[in-house]
Amino acid sequence: MTNLDPISQKKIEIIEASFAPIWLHLDAAPLANKHIFVTGGTGFFGLWLLSALARLNRQGAGIHVTVLSRNPAVFLAAQPHWRDQPWLSFIPGNVRDFKFPAKRFDWLIHAATDTAIAAHANPLAIFDDISIGTRRALDFAVKAGVKRVLLTSSGAVYGPQPPTVEHVNEDVRFACPPEMPASAYGEGKRVMELLGALYYREHGIEPIIARCFAFVGPGLPLDGHFAIGNFIRDALYADAIHVNGDGTPLRSYLYGADLAIWLLHLLGMGKPCYPYNVGSDQAIGIRELAFLVQRVLSPEKEVCIQKQEAPVGDLRQRYVPSINRAKEGFGLDAWTSLEHAIKWTAAACGVRS
Repeated sequence: MTNLDPISQKKIEIIEASFAPIWLHLDAAPLANKHIFVTGGTGFFGLWLLSALARLNRQGAGIHVTVLSRNPAVFLAAQPHWRDQPWLSFIPGNVRDFKFPAKRFDWLIHAATDTAIAAHANPLAIFDDISIGTRRALDFAVKAGVKRVLLTSSGAVYGPQPPTVEHVNEDVRFACPPEMPASAYGEGKRVMELLGALYYREHGIEPIIARCFAFVGPGLPLDGHFAIGNFIRDALYADAIHVNGDGTPLRSYLYGADLAIWLLHLLGMGKPCYPYNVGSDQAIGIRELAFLVQRVLSPEKEVCIQKQEAPVGDLRQRYVPSINRAKEGFGLDAWTSLEHAIKWTAAACGVRS
């Protein structure tokens, strides 16, 4: 085992502890002895997927994984425990133009999307990354003999959720406003899903569509545009927890361990061209979220709300899925409480336990 610094070791221990109480929810049988190609395997989704696959392999699953990464050397320098794993290999490349490895694969997980603030400042680039990158990944799937592809789409495909709709389900026909550059991410994900359907028709590759919402857990950037990450950062390092805006929007958060089990279960068991919302259906206001982070991590710190909250009744902006399709079809759920998710995310920073 590679010698790790205390923070990295703590993160691994937390991830293992996170899986322990929910592991039996994963039907691992379809995954056994599969060769899987993964794009986006070194980000938040990748951290949790690789951790789950490593656990499966320790149990004798015999899974082999190849990860496409823009810079594997940087990733492995930061997380050396992924070096020298006999079941895991990396190839360098950008999803938009990577060189196809001369291997056969059973399945492909396409999770490569740059969600950093800087990426969203260039809507055309993010649209190209999603649309061109998906086309490239699917072309590779055809060449490599892939049978099933998990496409990590997004709840952004629905566009603005009407404030009167408490939980958006997969059958609604809401959409992004196409005349707005801010729709580039959501429209790109809609193209991703369409490409999956086209390649299913033309080549028989089964696209499993996971419409992902909001998440939390070790590995989530604390300096990005994710409110919960920013609140945890403030609770650990700042003089107060800062809420930008009035705190009225409603969100929900699925923990990283739950996410990994959902995605792997859907990859093995999901129906093609039949989208599944992936997230939690337990809504919480941004203002209430800030006070929950305060209570869990730093009761002594003040919560500072930028704008005075106005009475908005049922007109609060929402981004909350219905998960009945995944729950009723496969028994998937938000098993990890938000309080535990906050505690474990903070503990992985090596500051508090």
